[in-house]
Order: sequence, then structure tokens, then C-alpha cells
Amino acid sequence: MRFLPLVMASFLAVPMLADDTQASDSQDLSSMDLESLLKVKVVTASKFSQDLADAPGVISVVTRDELRRFGGMTLREILERVPGLAGTTASFTDRSMVGARGDQTKINSGHILYLINGRPTREVLEGGIASDLLESFPVGILERIEVIKGPGSVLYGSNAFSAVVNLITQKADGRQLVVTGLGGPGGAASGSGKVMFERGAFRLVGAGQFHQNPEWFTPVETSFFGVQDAVIPDRSKGGYLGMNFKGLSLMSSFTDWTSGYLEGGVGVARWRRGFADLGYSFRATSRWDMSFNVTYTRTTLDAQQSIPFITRDSHEVVAEWSNVLNLTDRDDLTFGALFNHIEGMETFFGTNPGTVISDGSRAGEAGYAQIDHQLLESVKIIGGFQANQIGHLDLDVVPRGGAIWNVTNRVTVKALYSQAFRAPSLNETLLHYIPPPYIGGPSLLGNPHLSPEKVATTDIGVWYWGDRFQAGVDYFHSKLTNGIVLANVTTAGTYINSGKITFDGVEVEGKYYFKKNFLLLGSALYQTNGDANGANNVTPISNFSAKAGISYGSSKGLTVGLFDVYQGPIPGYSSALNPQPFAHHLVSANFRLELAKVWHSEAARGVALVAHAENLTNTAVWLPDWMDAPGDTIFANRGRTVYAGIEFAFKKD
Repeated sequence: MRFLPLVMASFLAVPMLADDTQASDSQDLSSMDLESLLKVKVVTASKFSQDLADAPGVISVVTRDELRRFGGMTLREILERVPGLAGTTASFTDRSMVGARGDQTKINSGHILYLINGRPTREVLEGGIASDLLESFPVGILERIEVIKGPGSVLYGSNAFSAVVNLITQKADGRQLVVTGLGGPGGAASGSGKVMFERGAFRLVGAGQFHQNPEWFTPVETSFFGVQDAVIPDRSKGGYLGMNFKGLSLMSSFTDWTSGYLEGGVGVARWRRGFADLGYSFRATSRWDMSFNVTYTRTTLDAQQSIPFITRDSHEVVAEWSNVLNLTDRDDLTFGALFNHIEGMETFFGTNPGTVISDGSRAGEAGYAQIDHQLLESVKIIGGFQANQIGHLDLDVVPRGGAIWNVTNRVTVKALYSQAFRAPSLNETLLHYIPPPYIGGPSLLGNPHLSPEKVATTDIGVWYWGDRFQAGVDYFHSKLTNGIVLANVTTAGTYINSGKITFDGVEVEGKYYFKKNFLLLGSALYQTNGDANGANNVTPISNFSAKAGISYGSSKGLTVGLFDVYQGPIPGYSSALNPQPFAHHLVSANFRLELAKVWHSEAARGVALVAHAENLTNTAVWLPDWMDAPGDTIFANRGRTVYAGIEFAFKKD
């Protein structure tokens, strides 16, 4: 591979930190005890640290050990390995998506709320686009990912509907610089870097990532142009910066993804996001922790040069006061209040000059509380609510409650009930119709009287926590009401509240360390869904999925991992003009070799050979294009892509 010498030479030119000694980027797998590998603590369920067994939620954690073992070029690839989540897509609005428990009733990611270190980042014009985040966030800075399956609106508000995904970044530990360069056949390329700095109470972490898949050349049957010989790009870049000084924190990120889509014809769009959060936390008393945060998110989408000839630009500001109060030895209370302001504009360029088709703003406020009460030595009960007011709508309340029973010190039973909401987006309330003959103009009408979508979910599950083995099984029942759907009228589709869908499913998952070196992961999900009219399987996600991974990490510096994500068939597309959404396996492999441990040489310390392969079975994956052309499909994964390269790490403790 002739590109490797160039990659190696470019990163050998990176200067070492002054007076630093080289070291591996992370702790040796052999030095980690099994308790720290398995018995992780989580913060997302109640906004304070607690054991996974005691947390009020159905939670999967992607640990740093698993991130290192199985790798991943993008956040989407990593989340597709999480139990209960499935990679999915839409024709145009949100080309890269992840659905939870079979829920994809929108053409965007609006039913999953993404957090960065506990702070929300939302797209508000369309209602929840997350493509840029899934394809561009620098995954090398992640410490772990906490995923709560089920509603989370009591603590996190709108869009915490079917899941909450919390991206928790690493904290500075000494001074460190890591750079990685990868390349592969067909123009595949990836570069990433990470820096950490610690001095006294000041800590800084930063990361950047560039990623490019080979272009996908494929014929596509389209509504307007028949068969197009499409060239589909896939390139992204992103960055993260976090600073802490005593109780003051500042973090920001940007994500930027360019790829192809289908909207009556094949086009290319660019999704971008800027995120920032300023926070101050302190201990008011020995039992009371308090935080103030101001969070800002700006998202843009540019498809000005091809159908549907639009650009979008939206903003959200959230000001929040949050508290964790240890009332007694048996009671922990989480409470707070927030104010948010959203605004956005969409412009159609099928006319000259461009025509603004959506432009407006809206304010909202909310108060919330959740209590974790230790009723008995082995039984904890949870109760909570959020009261919110969105724009001109009446005050609304979503509750939650449940019980956690530690039958033994290894067996836990959880019974939980939660409600959640998704506020109507600005486009759903403001969009106005562009009449013919402008091809690609929106044939949609906003409805200012829309109410939020609602969901109510019941979970009943049993978990086992062993020294080497963890496993759980959970049954869930979710009922979506007040769904925002399109009603067909003479000239355009108008958004209304009428959608009702019920989801039922069983999810199993487990982790097993044969020894500290060997890790086995596995999960399976079976879900069914249906609407109020008796139609079944109304979402474009398979009823059945299964996942398994195995990894070996030795004290000699070798780490290898193999992971298979299986998605079952999706019925109803036998007459599709493009390839059908067949059942498929997405198999990935990850490799890392630390040269100093192989050669026993200090000169090679901090140098590692790395490689990653996606879709080893080389399967071109097409998924349902259920909104643009119902009954047809859209390109989703081009096939096998292989990356290989080198990493340099410099560290001073």
C-alpha cells in the first residue's frame, strides 16, 4: 500500500511535547481488574453517579475497554453495536440515523436525544437531524457512551423519546498528544488527533477527526430522472474542545458531513453543527450539588445545488439550573428548571431570488424533579415529573415511576414506567407551500396548532451481575400517541396530530470476560409494532436483530476484535425498483499492535500499528426509502472498506 510511507512520514514529523516521554494512550488491558471492567457507574439516569444495577433505566454502556477493543470510524458504527439500536436512514432529511427498539416514525432522529457530557444538542427546524453528529463526532475522545432505552423527558425534555445517548468524553490526565493516520484502497482515508493538558486545577482536552470513505458508484432508479449513474461521496470532519477550572467548565464541538441523498433525484448535501456549553458547578452544602449551564447548538443543511434546492439554518439556546440533593441516607432528589429559545429559517432556491418558506422562533420553559428513595434495604422506588410549556401551548406534564428490587447482590429486577414528548418542530408549525411549476419545492404546510408527540413506555426486566458475566432480559411496551403525521389535502400535505403506534418487544444482552484478555458480547432484539388501523410493522426497521462480538487483548500489546451486526429482512419491498432491504450482516474487525511491547524497545514506545475494516462481507446495503418513494429503497452502505496506518502517542504524567 503505497500511501503508508507518506502517512508515516507525515506523522513522524510531529514534534514531541517538550520533556515528555512516550507512552501508550491508555492503560494496559492486563492491568485492569474485572470489577472495573464490568461494574461501571452511570450518571445519565438520575444526573448523579450510581451503580448500573441501581440506576432507574434500561441502560447499555459502551465502555472505554470496548471502544478500544472493537474500534469504530464513526459514532454510527459504534451505536449500531449497542443492544436495541439499529442503523437506519431516510431519503433526504436525515441520511444517517439510528433507531431505538424499532422506532422510526419520523424522517429524522427526533425520537433520540443526544447529549454531550449530559448537555443536550438538538436540531430544531426539522425536528431532530443527527447525521452530522453520527458521522463526524471525534470518537477517539470518548471515555464511554451511556444509552438509556426508553423515555427520558423527565430530566432531559424534548426528543428524549425512545432513547437518550450520552457521549461522555475523556478527562485530562497529565499531558498527552496522540496522532493517528490511516488510509485504504479506493481513496479511503482517516486522520485523528487528541491532546490533553493538566496543570493544577486547569484541565484541557481537544480532539479532531477527518474521515473519508471511497465514493460509491451505483445506478439509482429515481422519480424524476429514471436511472441515474450516481456518485455518492462520504466525507466528514469534526472536533471537540473541553476545559475545566475548578467548578467552571467550557466545551464545544463542531461536526461536518457531506454525502449523497435521494429526493426524486440523487443529490449531495452538507450537514453541519456547532455546539457549545458554559457551565459552573459547586457544592452548596455537604449534601447539595448545584450547576448552572448555558448550552447553544446551531445546525445547518445545504442542498442548494440539487433537488429540493433548499438551505436550513436553526439555533437553540438552553439555560438550565440543576441540582442533586441528598435529602437523607435513603433519599436522593434531582430537580431543576430551564428556559429554551429556538429559531430557524429554511430557504427554497428553485426560485430566483430564493424564497423563504419557513422562518420563526419559539420559547419554552420547564421544571422537573425526580426522587430515588430506598424503601427497603433491597428495594428502591423512583418517581418524577417534568412540567413544561412550549410556546403558546398549555402547560403539560410527563411523569415517571418505578421500582428496583435487588433480589440478591447479583440479581436485580426493574419495573419502570415513563412518559416522554417531542415538541413540534418549527417546520411542522411554520412551513408554507411552494406551488408548481418549481420542481423540488416543498408540498407541505405547517400547522401552528400542533401539540407535542407523546409516548408512554413500560419496562420489566431482570439482570444478573457476576464477576465475569453480566446478562439481562427486558420486555417493553410503548404506546405513541398524538403523533405528528401528514394529512393529504388537495394542494399540499398538512401536519396534524393523529398518529398512534404501539411497540412490543423483548431484548436480551450479555457480556462475558473469559479472562481479562477475552471478551464476548452479545444481544438480540425482537420487536413488533402496529398502528390504530390494524396495520403491522409500520416502521422501516426489521423485527429481529442480533449482535455478537469477540475480542482478545494481550499484555504483549496485541488487541484484536471482531463484531457482527445482523439485521433481519424488512417485508413489503418485493417490487422495489432499487435493490431490496434484504437481511444482512455488517461485520467489522479491529486491530492494534503496540510495537514497544513486541520489540521490547524504548525507541518504539508510544508507536502502534492500527487497522480497521468495515462490512467485511462486502454487502451493498439498501434500506427503505419510505418517505420519498414508499415501496422503494435508498443506498445505505457501499460495501467493504479497509483502513490501516500508524499511531503515535506522547505522554508526560
